[in-house]
Amino acid sequence: MTYSRRSFLTVAGMGAVSTVVLWRLGMSEPAEAAQRFEFMLSDAEWRKRLSPAAYNVLRHEGTERPFSSPLNNEHRRGTFFCAGCALPLFNSKTKFDSGTGWPSFYAPAPNAVITRIDRSLGMSRTEVECRRCGGHLGHVFDDGPRPTGKRYCMNGVAMRFKPI
Repeated sequence: MTYSRRSFLTVAGMGAVSTVVLWRLGMSEPAEAAQRFEFMLSDAEWRKRLSPAAYNVLRHEGTERPFSSPLNNEHRRGTFFCAGCALPLFNSKTKFDSGTGWPSFYAPAPNAVITRIDRSLGMSRTEVECRRCGGHLGHVFDDGPRPTGKRYCMNGVAMRFKPI
């Protein structure tokens, strides 16, 4: 039996795509499916409540473009709230400029966030979600400043700021 280069590449490509899909299916933990949250809405209600960008980030674990959030340059005293359910998430005193292009904090407000392992994109990271509505906020890393050494790298579109 003779194979052409095109048929070989087609079969090889289909095999590679199948492998990636199967690998990916087993790599992420279900975000909302397995958990019930204090504040829950239907998909239609979330779409109505949020901007398209906030909906993509909060409900589908999207990521906003770096350096696109006005909250990067927010330096007033105040509180950052979840854009989905208005839970206070971060105090402005914990905000710092990480140079990454996303609003960053070294500590969340008490009882504000939950974390889970995110194995998407072929790596293991710690995802940060709103404790009340389960909305995806961003990720936390171990390269932040004192006193915690943490960098909560948040999507600005997932939050609202209220100055004091």
